[in-house]
Amino acid sequence: MSKVITNKIKKSISELVGKTPLLEIVNYEKENQLEAEIIGKLEYLNPANSVKDRIAKAMIEDAEKKGILGSGCTILETTSGNTGIGLAAITASKGYKLKIYMQDGVSEERTKVIRAYGTEVIPFSDVPEVAEAIEKTEGDFVEVINVFKKAVVEKEENVVFLNQLENEANPKVHKETTGPEIWEDTDGHVDILVATVGTGGTLSGAGAYLKSKNPNIKVVGVEPGISSIATLDNPDIVEITGVHRFSDVGDERVPANVDQNVIDEVIEVETREAYEAARAVAKSDGILVGTSSGAAIWAATRLAKRPENKGKRIVVILPDTGLRYLSTDLFE
Repeated sequence: MSKVITNKIKKSISELVGKTPLLEIVNYEKENQLEAEIIGKLEYLNPANSVKDRIAKAMIEDAEKKGILGSGCTILETTSGNTGIGLAAITASKGYKLKIYMQDGVSEERTKVIRAYGTEVIPFSDVPEVAEAIEKTEGDFVEVINVFKKAVVEKEENVVFLNQLENEANPKVHKETTGPEIWEDTDGHVDILVATVGTGGTLSGAGAYLKSKNPNIKVVGVEPGISSIATLDNPDIVEITGVHRFSDVGDERVPANVDQNVIDEVIEVETREAYEAARAVAKSDGILVGTSSGAAIWAATRLAKRPENKGKRIVVILPDTGLRYLSTDLFE
């Protein structure tokens, strides 16, 4: 029998990244008596189950094009989980060695998934300089990365640190894929884009593209409320994993990939509110998402309740799956 050649059969999971669907959460809208549409961009349907699959693929392929991934080279990255998982999956398929330095205190599923791909995971607490920087700066991720560069990257040989906070491939891939997908799937009928901000790449890239198509589109960033930030005085506060404040901190604490010129408004969401929204949408529409998605939905709900947004279409980026939170109390 002759071999049939078809383009429908993929050869690598990297070919499955992107082109995630949009879904209107209609039952949630009805239960909350919303007169605006809330459309979820289901990024948990990427192959490694988060929006970070996009930048994992983009940063690795960018490094390949630049010729900096040499033979025997080890890729390094710092993460609160999802970028590490995406990188672990992509590097496994490409045959690269990867070491992930992980934020302490995240759900155990994150560490287990990364190790399942054969990747080494080192908690931040195992690097004394980084642990000290986290405590001293109360989790200023930008400063922590600066310390990480000196404590780890500069001391190791034959490594490539991708650095999602500063890597230009991060917002670029969202400008080239996420934004166009939203524009095309809505036939250009989108009024507001909502996303949480961690590295800033998703909102900055997708937002920039959408504004290039229609400058009247409003781009809204979501950050944690003050009561949901762990401090030296209150270290046990449950935070929204991977989401950071950026609107009222010094410029030196804002990741390079946060383009504040693109962002029209910032909405604060507390952890309890993010939990409430994530639980609600699971029960109303069968969408199981994590806390950052819950935060984005909560913010979108507030926007949808404003009289001036009646009849408008709000697209919300839902970054990851709720299956990554089953060891936490999110769904208890």
